[in-house]
Amino acid sequence: MFDPSRDQVREMFFGTWRKYRAGEPIAGIESLALDVILLHPEYHGVLELPGKFREKDYTDETNPFLHMSLHLALEEQISIDQPPGIRGLYEKMILKFKDRHTALHEALECLAETIWRAQRDQAPPDAAAYLQCLEKR
Repeated sequence: MFDPSRDQVREMFFGTWRKYRAGEPIAGIESLALDVILLHPEYHGVLELPGKFREKDYTDETNPFLHMSLHLALEEQISIDQPPGIRGLYEKMILKFKDRHTALHEALECLAETIWRAQRDQAPPDAAAYLQCLEKR
């Protein structure tokens, strides 16, 4: 199972942004990461200053790396329809909100809550509750 550290995740985002800005080839997960980065111009300044933000702890503000990582996780879930049914629910959300990015952010709320509950309860993520949350949105 792929379980990158905080530093590895941040380096992947910094490296992807650096390569994109330099016109260097991007491959694999970097392609998906770049799509997420481009959706969030508010984080470009952070990605341009790895020395300043590599070690930053986010306590009272949005963590851009966590936010973008949740995007990556959700995009992968949708692409493989795991948990089963997520792709259809997400497509319904796009129709409802008439905007892919808004639908993604609505779904991210459910994903974040599911992860938080699993960590709090020291249990595996509850796929049924996750799908229910998506359905309600």
